Amino acid sequence: MITLSWLLLVALVGGVLALVDGILRVRGKGNTLIGIIEIIVAALFVLSLFLPGIPFGSLVLAVATLIVIVVGIVFRGRQGVGVAIAALAVIALWIVLANRWLVIPGIN
Repeated sequence: MITLSWLLLVALVGGVLALVDGILRVRGKGNTLIGIIEIIVAALFVLSLFLPGIPFGSLVLAVATLIVIVVGIVFRGRQGVGVAIAALAVIALWIVLANRWLVIPGIN
């Protein structure tokens, strides 16, 4: 059974935004190879939140997604980076909250 929490919702929003950014990148607004890698890593990140059998943990996949998003932003330039920056911010927030580097009562 899955417990719905604020931390799970933050992770889901970050993973879905990363998936959307990867799809937009593959459809022609950026580097296709980075988009494919971003789709795979973001999909594994979202699946790792629900399935325990995903290799690597959700934290490792979140860091990998974060790295792919940063590389995508660097190679994309200044056009259409809104979704990528939003995904970057939300996944970074999830990493900080999941590691309890910042404790916000009611969220983690």
